[in-house]
Amino acid sequence: MADRHPSSRSYLVGALLARTGDETAGPALLLAGLALTGSATGASSLLAAVTVSAAIGGPALGALLDRSRRPGRLLAGALVLYATGLTVALGALGRGPVAVTLLVAVVTGLLGPALSGGWTAQLPRTVPAGRLPRANALDAMTFGAAGLAGPALAGGAAEALGAPTAVVVSAVLIAAAAPAAWRLPPVSGPAPAPVSGPTAKSRAAPLTGFVASGVRAIAGSRPLARATLTSVLSCSAQGMMTVCLPLLGERALGGAGFGAALLSCAALSALLANAVLARHPHAVAPDTVLWAAPLLQAAALALAATGGPEALVVAVAVVGLAEGPQLTALFAVRHREAPERLHAQVFTTGASLKITGFAVGAAVAGPLADRFPPSALLVAAGIAALAVPACFAIRPGGGPARPTTHA
Repeated sequence: MADRHPSSRSYLVGALLARTGDETAGPALLLAGLALTGSATGASSLLAAVTVSAAIGGPALGALLDRSRRPGRLLAGALVLYATGLTVALGALGRGPVAVTLLVAVVTGLLGPALSGGWTAQLPRTVPAGRLPRANALDAMTFGAAGLAGPALAGGAAEALGAPTAVVVSAVLIAAAAPAAWRLPPVSGPAPAPVSGPTAKSRAAPLTGFVASGVRAIAGSRPLARATLTSVLSCSAQGMMTVCLPLLGERALGGAGFGAALLSCAALSALLANAVLARHPHAVAPDTVLWAAPLLQAAALALAATGGPEALVVAVAVVGLAEGPQLTALFAVRHREAPERLHAQVFTTGASLKITGFAVGAAVAGPLADRFPPSALLVAAGIAALAVPACFAIRPGGGPARPTTHA
């Protein structure tokens, strides 16, 4: 079994800690911003600031990981810096100019893809090739488990100790994953030449080209482009839902913290769905899941817009039921299609686009949610539904698509 391999165990433990901290950070920042600014627009701006810069950070981080002999150590440093940035942003929130707080959040967000795509790109080195499908499902389950625990931690800490404490908890969890990242296996083969000394300036251009090559790899592969586009649109809808939940929780459940904790319902259903996939990793073609899941998410978001407490809980759970298999399918397509020399870059670039989509959705949802939260949910449902025609509209890029295989 993949989870009995020593490297795999360390990988999964570290991934779970880092991603739990990340899933705690989003709701915690949202609640802290709402508590200290009193506005959904201000809170969503903070959440958007810490996620939108991933579009720049992801490709650059992926290029560095692909060129590193010990990418785990680079990941460890990124985790520590990310946790530090969250703490600094919290310290500036409500005490200094808003622009300074948002700037700190933007700089911190450059490292966000390290917790998702940057980590997942290291998975093939921790398990034998024959066990990768099961390990891939287990890796996706860490997102589900983190999504289950993170919002509950954020909501519980915010209700009991105040929203700022929830941000501190998230930073501690992310930093605690650094030792596991440090111990990840090195890259086999010769070490890349260091970029330092008098040749550093001449090597800057090749590094820039290497960053762009990851984007070209995604755009030139129909399966990668389809998987990336559908995941970005789905993530935009999820960002809108995340912003709405504290306000809906306040109106329907009696507290903003309870609304944030509703994200745990989505994570629980995602975790259960991925547990089934882990036991039957060849049951469903990932390319099919990628277009079917957004349809289910769109229907659930439309249901959530009705505003009733029961409908809200059911809708959030159904969103997770679609989100879990969609993430597993996304990883399967990337592992299958990504060129070996650009493996980490494809993952971090894809992750950065997803995170940016989430940020755009969160930013758009803030003003809508301030006026009427159900309207934001209906817009989110429409965005999720767009993933289906967008998926089939993509034509083959720089080469023929590979045959569809199973997750």
